[in-house]
Amino acid sequence: MRKNDFKRILVTIALTVLASAVQADTLTGRVVGVADGDTLTLLDATNAHHKIRLAGIDSPEKGQSFGQVCKQSLSDLAYDRVVEVESSKLDRYGRVIGKVLVDGLDANLEQVRRGCGWHYKKYQHEQPLDDRLSYSRAEDAARERSVGLWADSAPVPPWDWRKARRK
Repeated sequence: MRKNDFKRILVTIALTVLASAVQADTLTGRVVGVADGDTLTLLDATNAHHKIRLAGIDSPEKGQSFGQVCKQSLSDLAYDRVVEVESSKLDRYGRVIGKVLVDGLDANLEQVRRGCGWHYKKYQHEQPLDDRLSYSRAEDAARERSVGLWADSAPVPPWDWRKARRK
């Protein structure tokens, strides 16, 4: 086999793997638990539990200001409801990262609109452009209206809060 043929085969394999990894899966099930403002548990038709981490946002942790408010907000949106989760990856804890749709409503975006989460800019490159722009605009609007966590004069982003707790 020639060197160029080998390179072509490697590139083809890499593109095939990448294409399959980017394809989104859809999970459907009933929300049976809400851990915090950006994490829930879904029970599918086979009675399998799936931990879901809302993509594109980061909500206050339970021990932070507005943590319980944001958990209740997600619960009001999704608990005991049948939802669809559009997902393309798992996080390092094995949770499904996805967009949660409740009767077609993007619950992730709604959490940001309610002031119950930051648009998680660290991972925005993983979002479709429309979502990236919508989430960013929603955060700006919530901040301007001082709703939810933006009522706090100096809200601490959860990634900073977690980092400080690890030290």
